[in-house]
Amino acid sequence: MSESPRGGVQSWTESMSARERVRAVAETLREPRSVNWISEQADAAWSTANEELRDLVDRGQLRRVEAGESTRYQPDYTRLLFEEIRTLIGENTREELHDELAAIAEEIEEWQATYDVETWEELEQSLGDGDLASAELRERRDVIPFWRENEEDRRLIKHALRLYSDVEAARERTTDVADRATG
Repeated sequence: MSESPRGGVQSWTESMSARERVRAVAETLREPRSVNWISEQADAAWSTANEELRDLVDRGQLRRVEAGESTRYQPDYTRLLFEEIRTLIGENTREELHDELAAIAEEIEEWQATYDVETWEELEQSLGDGDLASAELRERRDVIPFWRENEEDRRLIKHALRLYSDVEAARERTTDVADRATG
C-alpha cells in the first residue's frame, strides 16, 4: 500500500477499482441518476460505469428508470430494505435488538424533555422561534438528523424483530437440507 501526499491516506481511486467505485456511488443514490453523473462521481470512464450499471440491473441491485429520452439508475429500495433487516437479524440477537430499541427510545425521550417537543418535526419548527440564541439554534439543528436516523433505525429494528422467528426457521431449514445433502 503506497502512501499518498495527504499524510498516508489513500484516495479511493487508489484503493478501489473503477467498478467498485461505480457500485459504491450507485448504492448510495437518493434519486435516479444518469450514467454520466455516476461515472463523474465515481471518477470512472463512462463505458466502465455503463457496463457496471447494466450488470447491477441484471443482478437486481439497481433499477433502470426511463426519464424522457434518458436512462437513469436508482437502487432497488425494496431489496435494500430486506438486506438491512437480514443483516440486523444475522448480526444481532433478539435481546440486542430489544436493547437497541430501548436505547433509541431513551435518547428520543431525552430530546423530547430537553426541547419540550414530541417529534423531530416540532423541533425543526422551533428553529423559527425568534428568541433562541445562535448556539441553541445550531444545537437543535444538529439533533434533527440524529433523531430522524433513530426513528429510521427503530422502524428497521421493529421489522427485524417481527421477522426474526421466520428468518431463524428458514436458516434452520437451509442447514437441515445442507446436512442431509452432505450426510
